[in-house]
Amino acid sequence: MLSSGDAQTVLSRKALVVDDDNEMRSMVADFLKTKGFEVIESQSAVDALTRIGRGDFADAQTGDVCMRLDVIVSDLNMPDMTGIEFIERLKATGSEVPIILITAFGSIETAIEAIRKGAYDYTTKPFKLAEFAVTVDRAAAYRHLKRENQRLQVVARAQTSFANIIGKSPGMREVFDLIQRVADANASVLITGESGTGKERVARAIHEQGNRRGKKFVAINCTAIPDTLLESELFGHAKGAFTGAIVRKRGLFEEADGGTIFLDEIGDMDLALQAKLLRVLQERKIRAVGENQDRDIDVRIIAASHKDLKRAIKNGSFREDLYYRLAVIPIVIPPLRLRREDIPLLTEHFLHKYARMNHSKVKGVSSDAMASLMSLPWEGNVRELENVIERAVVLARGTEIGISDLPVGSKSDGESFLEGELTGGTLPTIEDLERRYMKFVLEKTGGKKEKAAQILGINRRTLYRKEREYGFVSADAAEEHHDEEPAGAD
Repeated sequence: MLSSGDAQTVLSRKALVVDDDNEMRSMVADFLKTKGFEVIESQSAVDALTRIGRGDFADAQTGDVCMRLDVIVSDLNMPDMTGIEFIERLKATGSEVPIILITAFGSIETAIEAIRKGAYDYTTKPFKLAEFAVTVDRAAAYRHLKRENQRLQVVARAQTSFANIIGKSPGMREVFDLIQRVADANASVLITGESGTGKERVARAIHEQGNRRGKKFVAINCTAIPDTLLESELFGHAKGAFTGAIVRKRGLFEEADGGTIFLDEIGDMDLALQAKLLRVLQERKIRAVGENQDRDIDVRIIAASHKDLKRAIKNGSFREDLYYRLAVIPIVIPPLRLRREDIPLLTEHFLHKYARMNHSKVKGVSSDAMASLMSLPWEGNVRELENVIERAVVLARGTEIGISDLPVGSKSDGESFLEGELTGGTLPTIEDLERRYMKFVLEKTGGKKEKAAQILGINRRTLYRKEREYGFVSADAAEEHHDEEPAGAD
């Protein structure tokens, strides 16, 4: 006997019956109603697809165009569109609703072909209602299990991510805890971690989880802007302050008033500008270039660096007093090689993300490919893993990423390059190796300066200078690229 809860579940089931034969369609619909289904009837596959296309059975959260359907029962032979064509059109939308085909005795081979195309099952005319009922119940139960699996996956993802940051390792759980604890505070935060670990993502999470979430989050990469322009970018400038300053410009601190400013790669900031930033932190006032009056600001400052700032203090390139003003709350993001248990989670996330973006049929990763991903050093951290998975999704030959689809090997590009360069012939000089390796990296990154600079371990200004020295670009071209770098590049 069904409990009241079970009865409600059965009665909530919904079926779509598609058949151009009015008598057969009506008979199937009436039978399904006796089994507790709410039934919608369509006299053709074209009509059914029209209803599906306008969202009659869609769910906004999942994006499934048939999410509110438990089962579809369709005739195989219909004049405007066959059952197989209907299945192909429906499967192209990504819907996983089970489809049962009704076919005549002479169409068994075609029905089997329909199974290959994605039909859940088929039944032959004339069919026994008891057997048909078993098939329909089995299909509806399958649909319920699929929905429950999707729900559990959502729950699992929620337990292994926070504010769009993914991870279940102890190091990342500690980061999640710190984000929650400091979100509503006004104290400055210093985020440290290697390039590609997601420092800006953590900074955004702090902003979005806190009481400043309704205000602006303004990010600036201190490496991307020449020192001579960075002060003006941060604090603004008065009209006539320098050649080209034809109007007063608001700085990023003013733009972020009431919100958060994120100073990425703070370790590359010029010492003179560090002193001015220290004054801002101490007095909560800014002074635009060319002005003689201060302006009050209400901005939370979050800074980040991939450098060891304590070492920078010892060698005189970073102010100790500024460090302690910034690092009121220090957050350290561990590198990916120290949290390998996060690799499968990140891989799954990037796989689904880029499969959707590239209309790819890839749905998983083979065990040997995952073992390879788990064993790699990931010097570029999460950013490198994301790049590898995006390429693998695009290049994969089947529905699963295999070891041959991964554009990575047991050796890094640098190791392979050096092995090739040092084999035979006259040994090159250090300068020659640097020039050739820099050219190699620029080619591998498609000329993307930020990526190349990260791989080479230098800032972009150094990269531009080296390009000029080695004759890769003219001095004018290098200067032009230098000027075009975006203020908020990450």
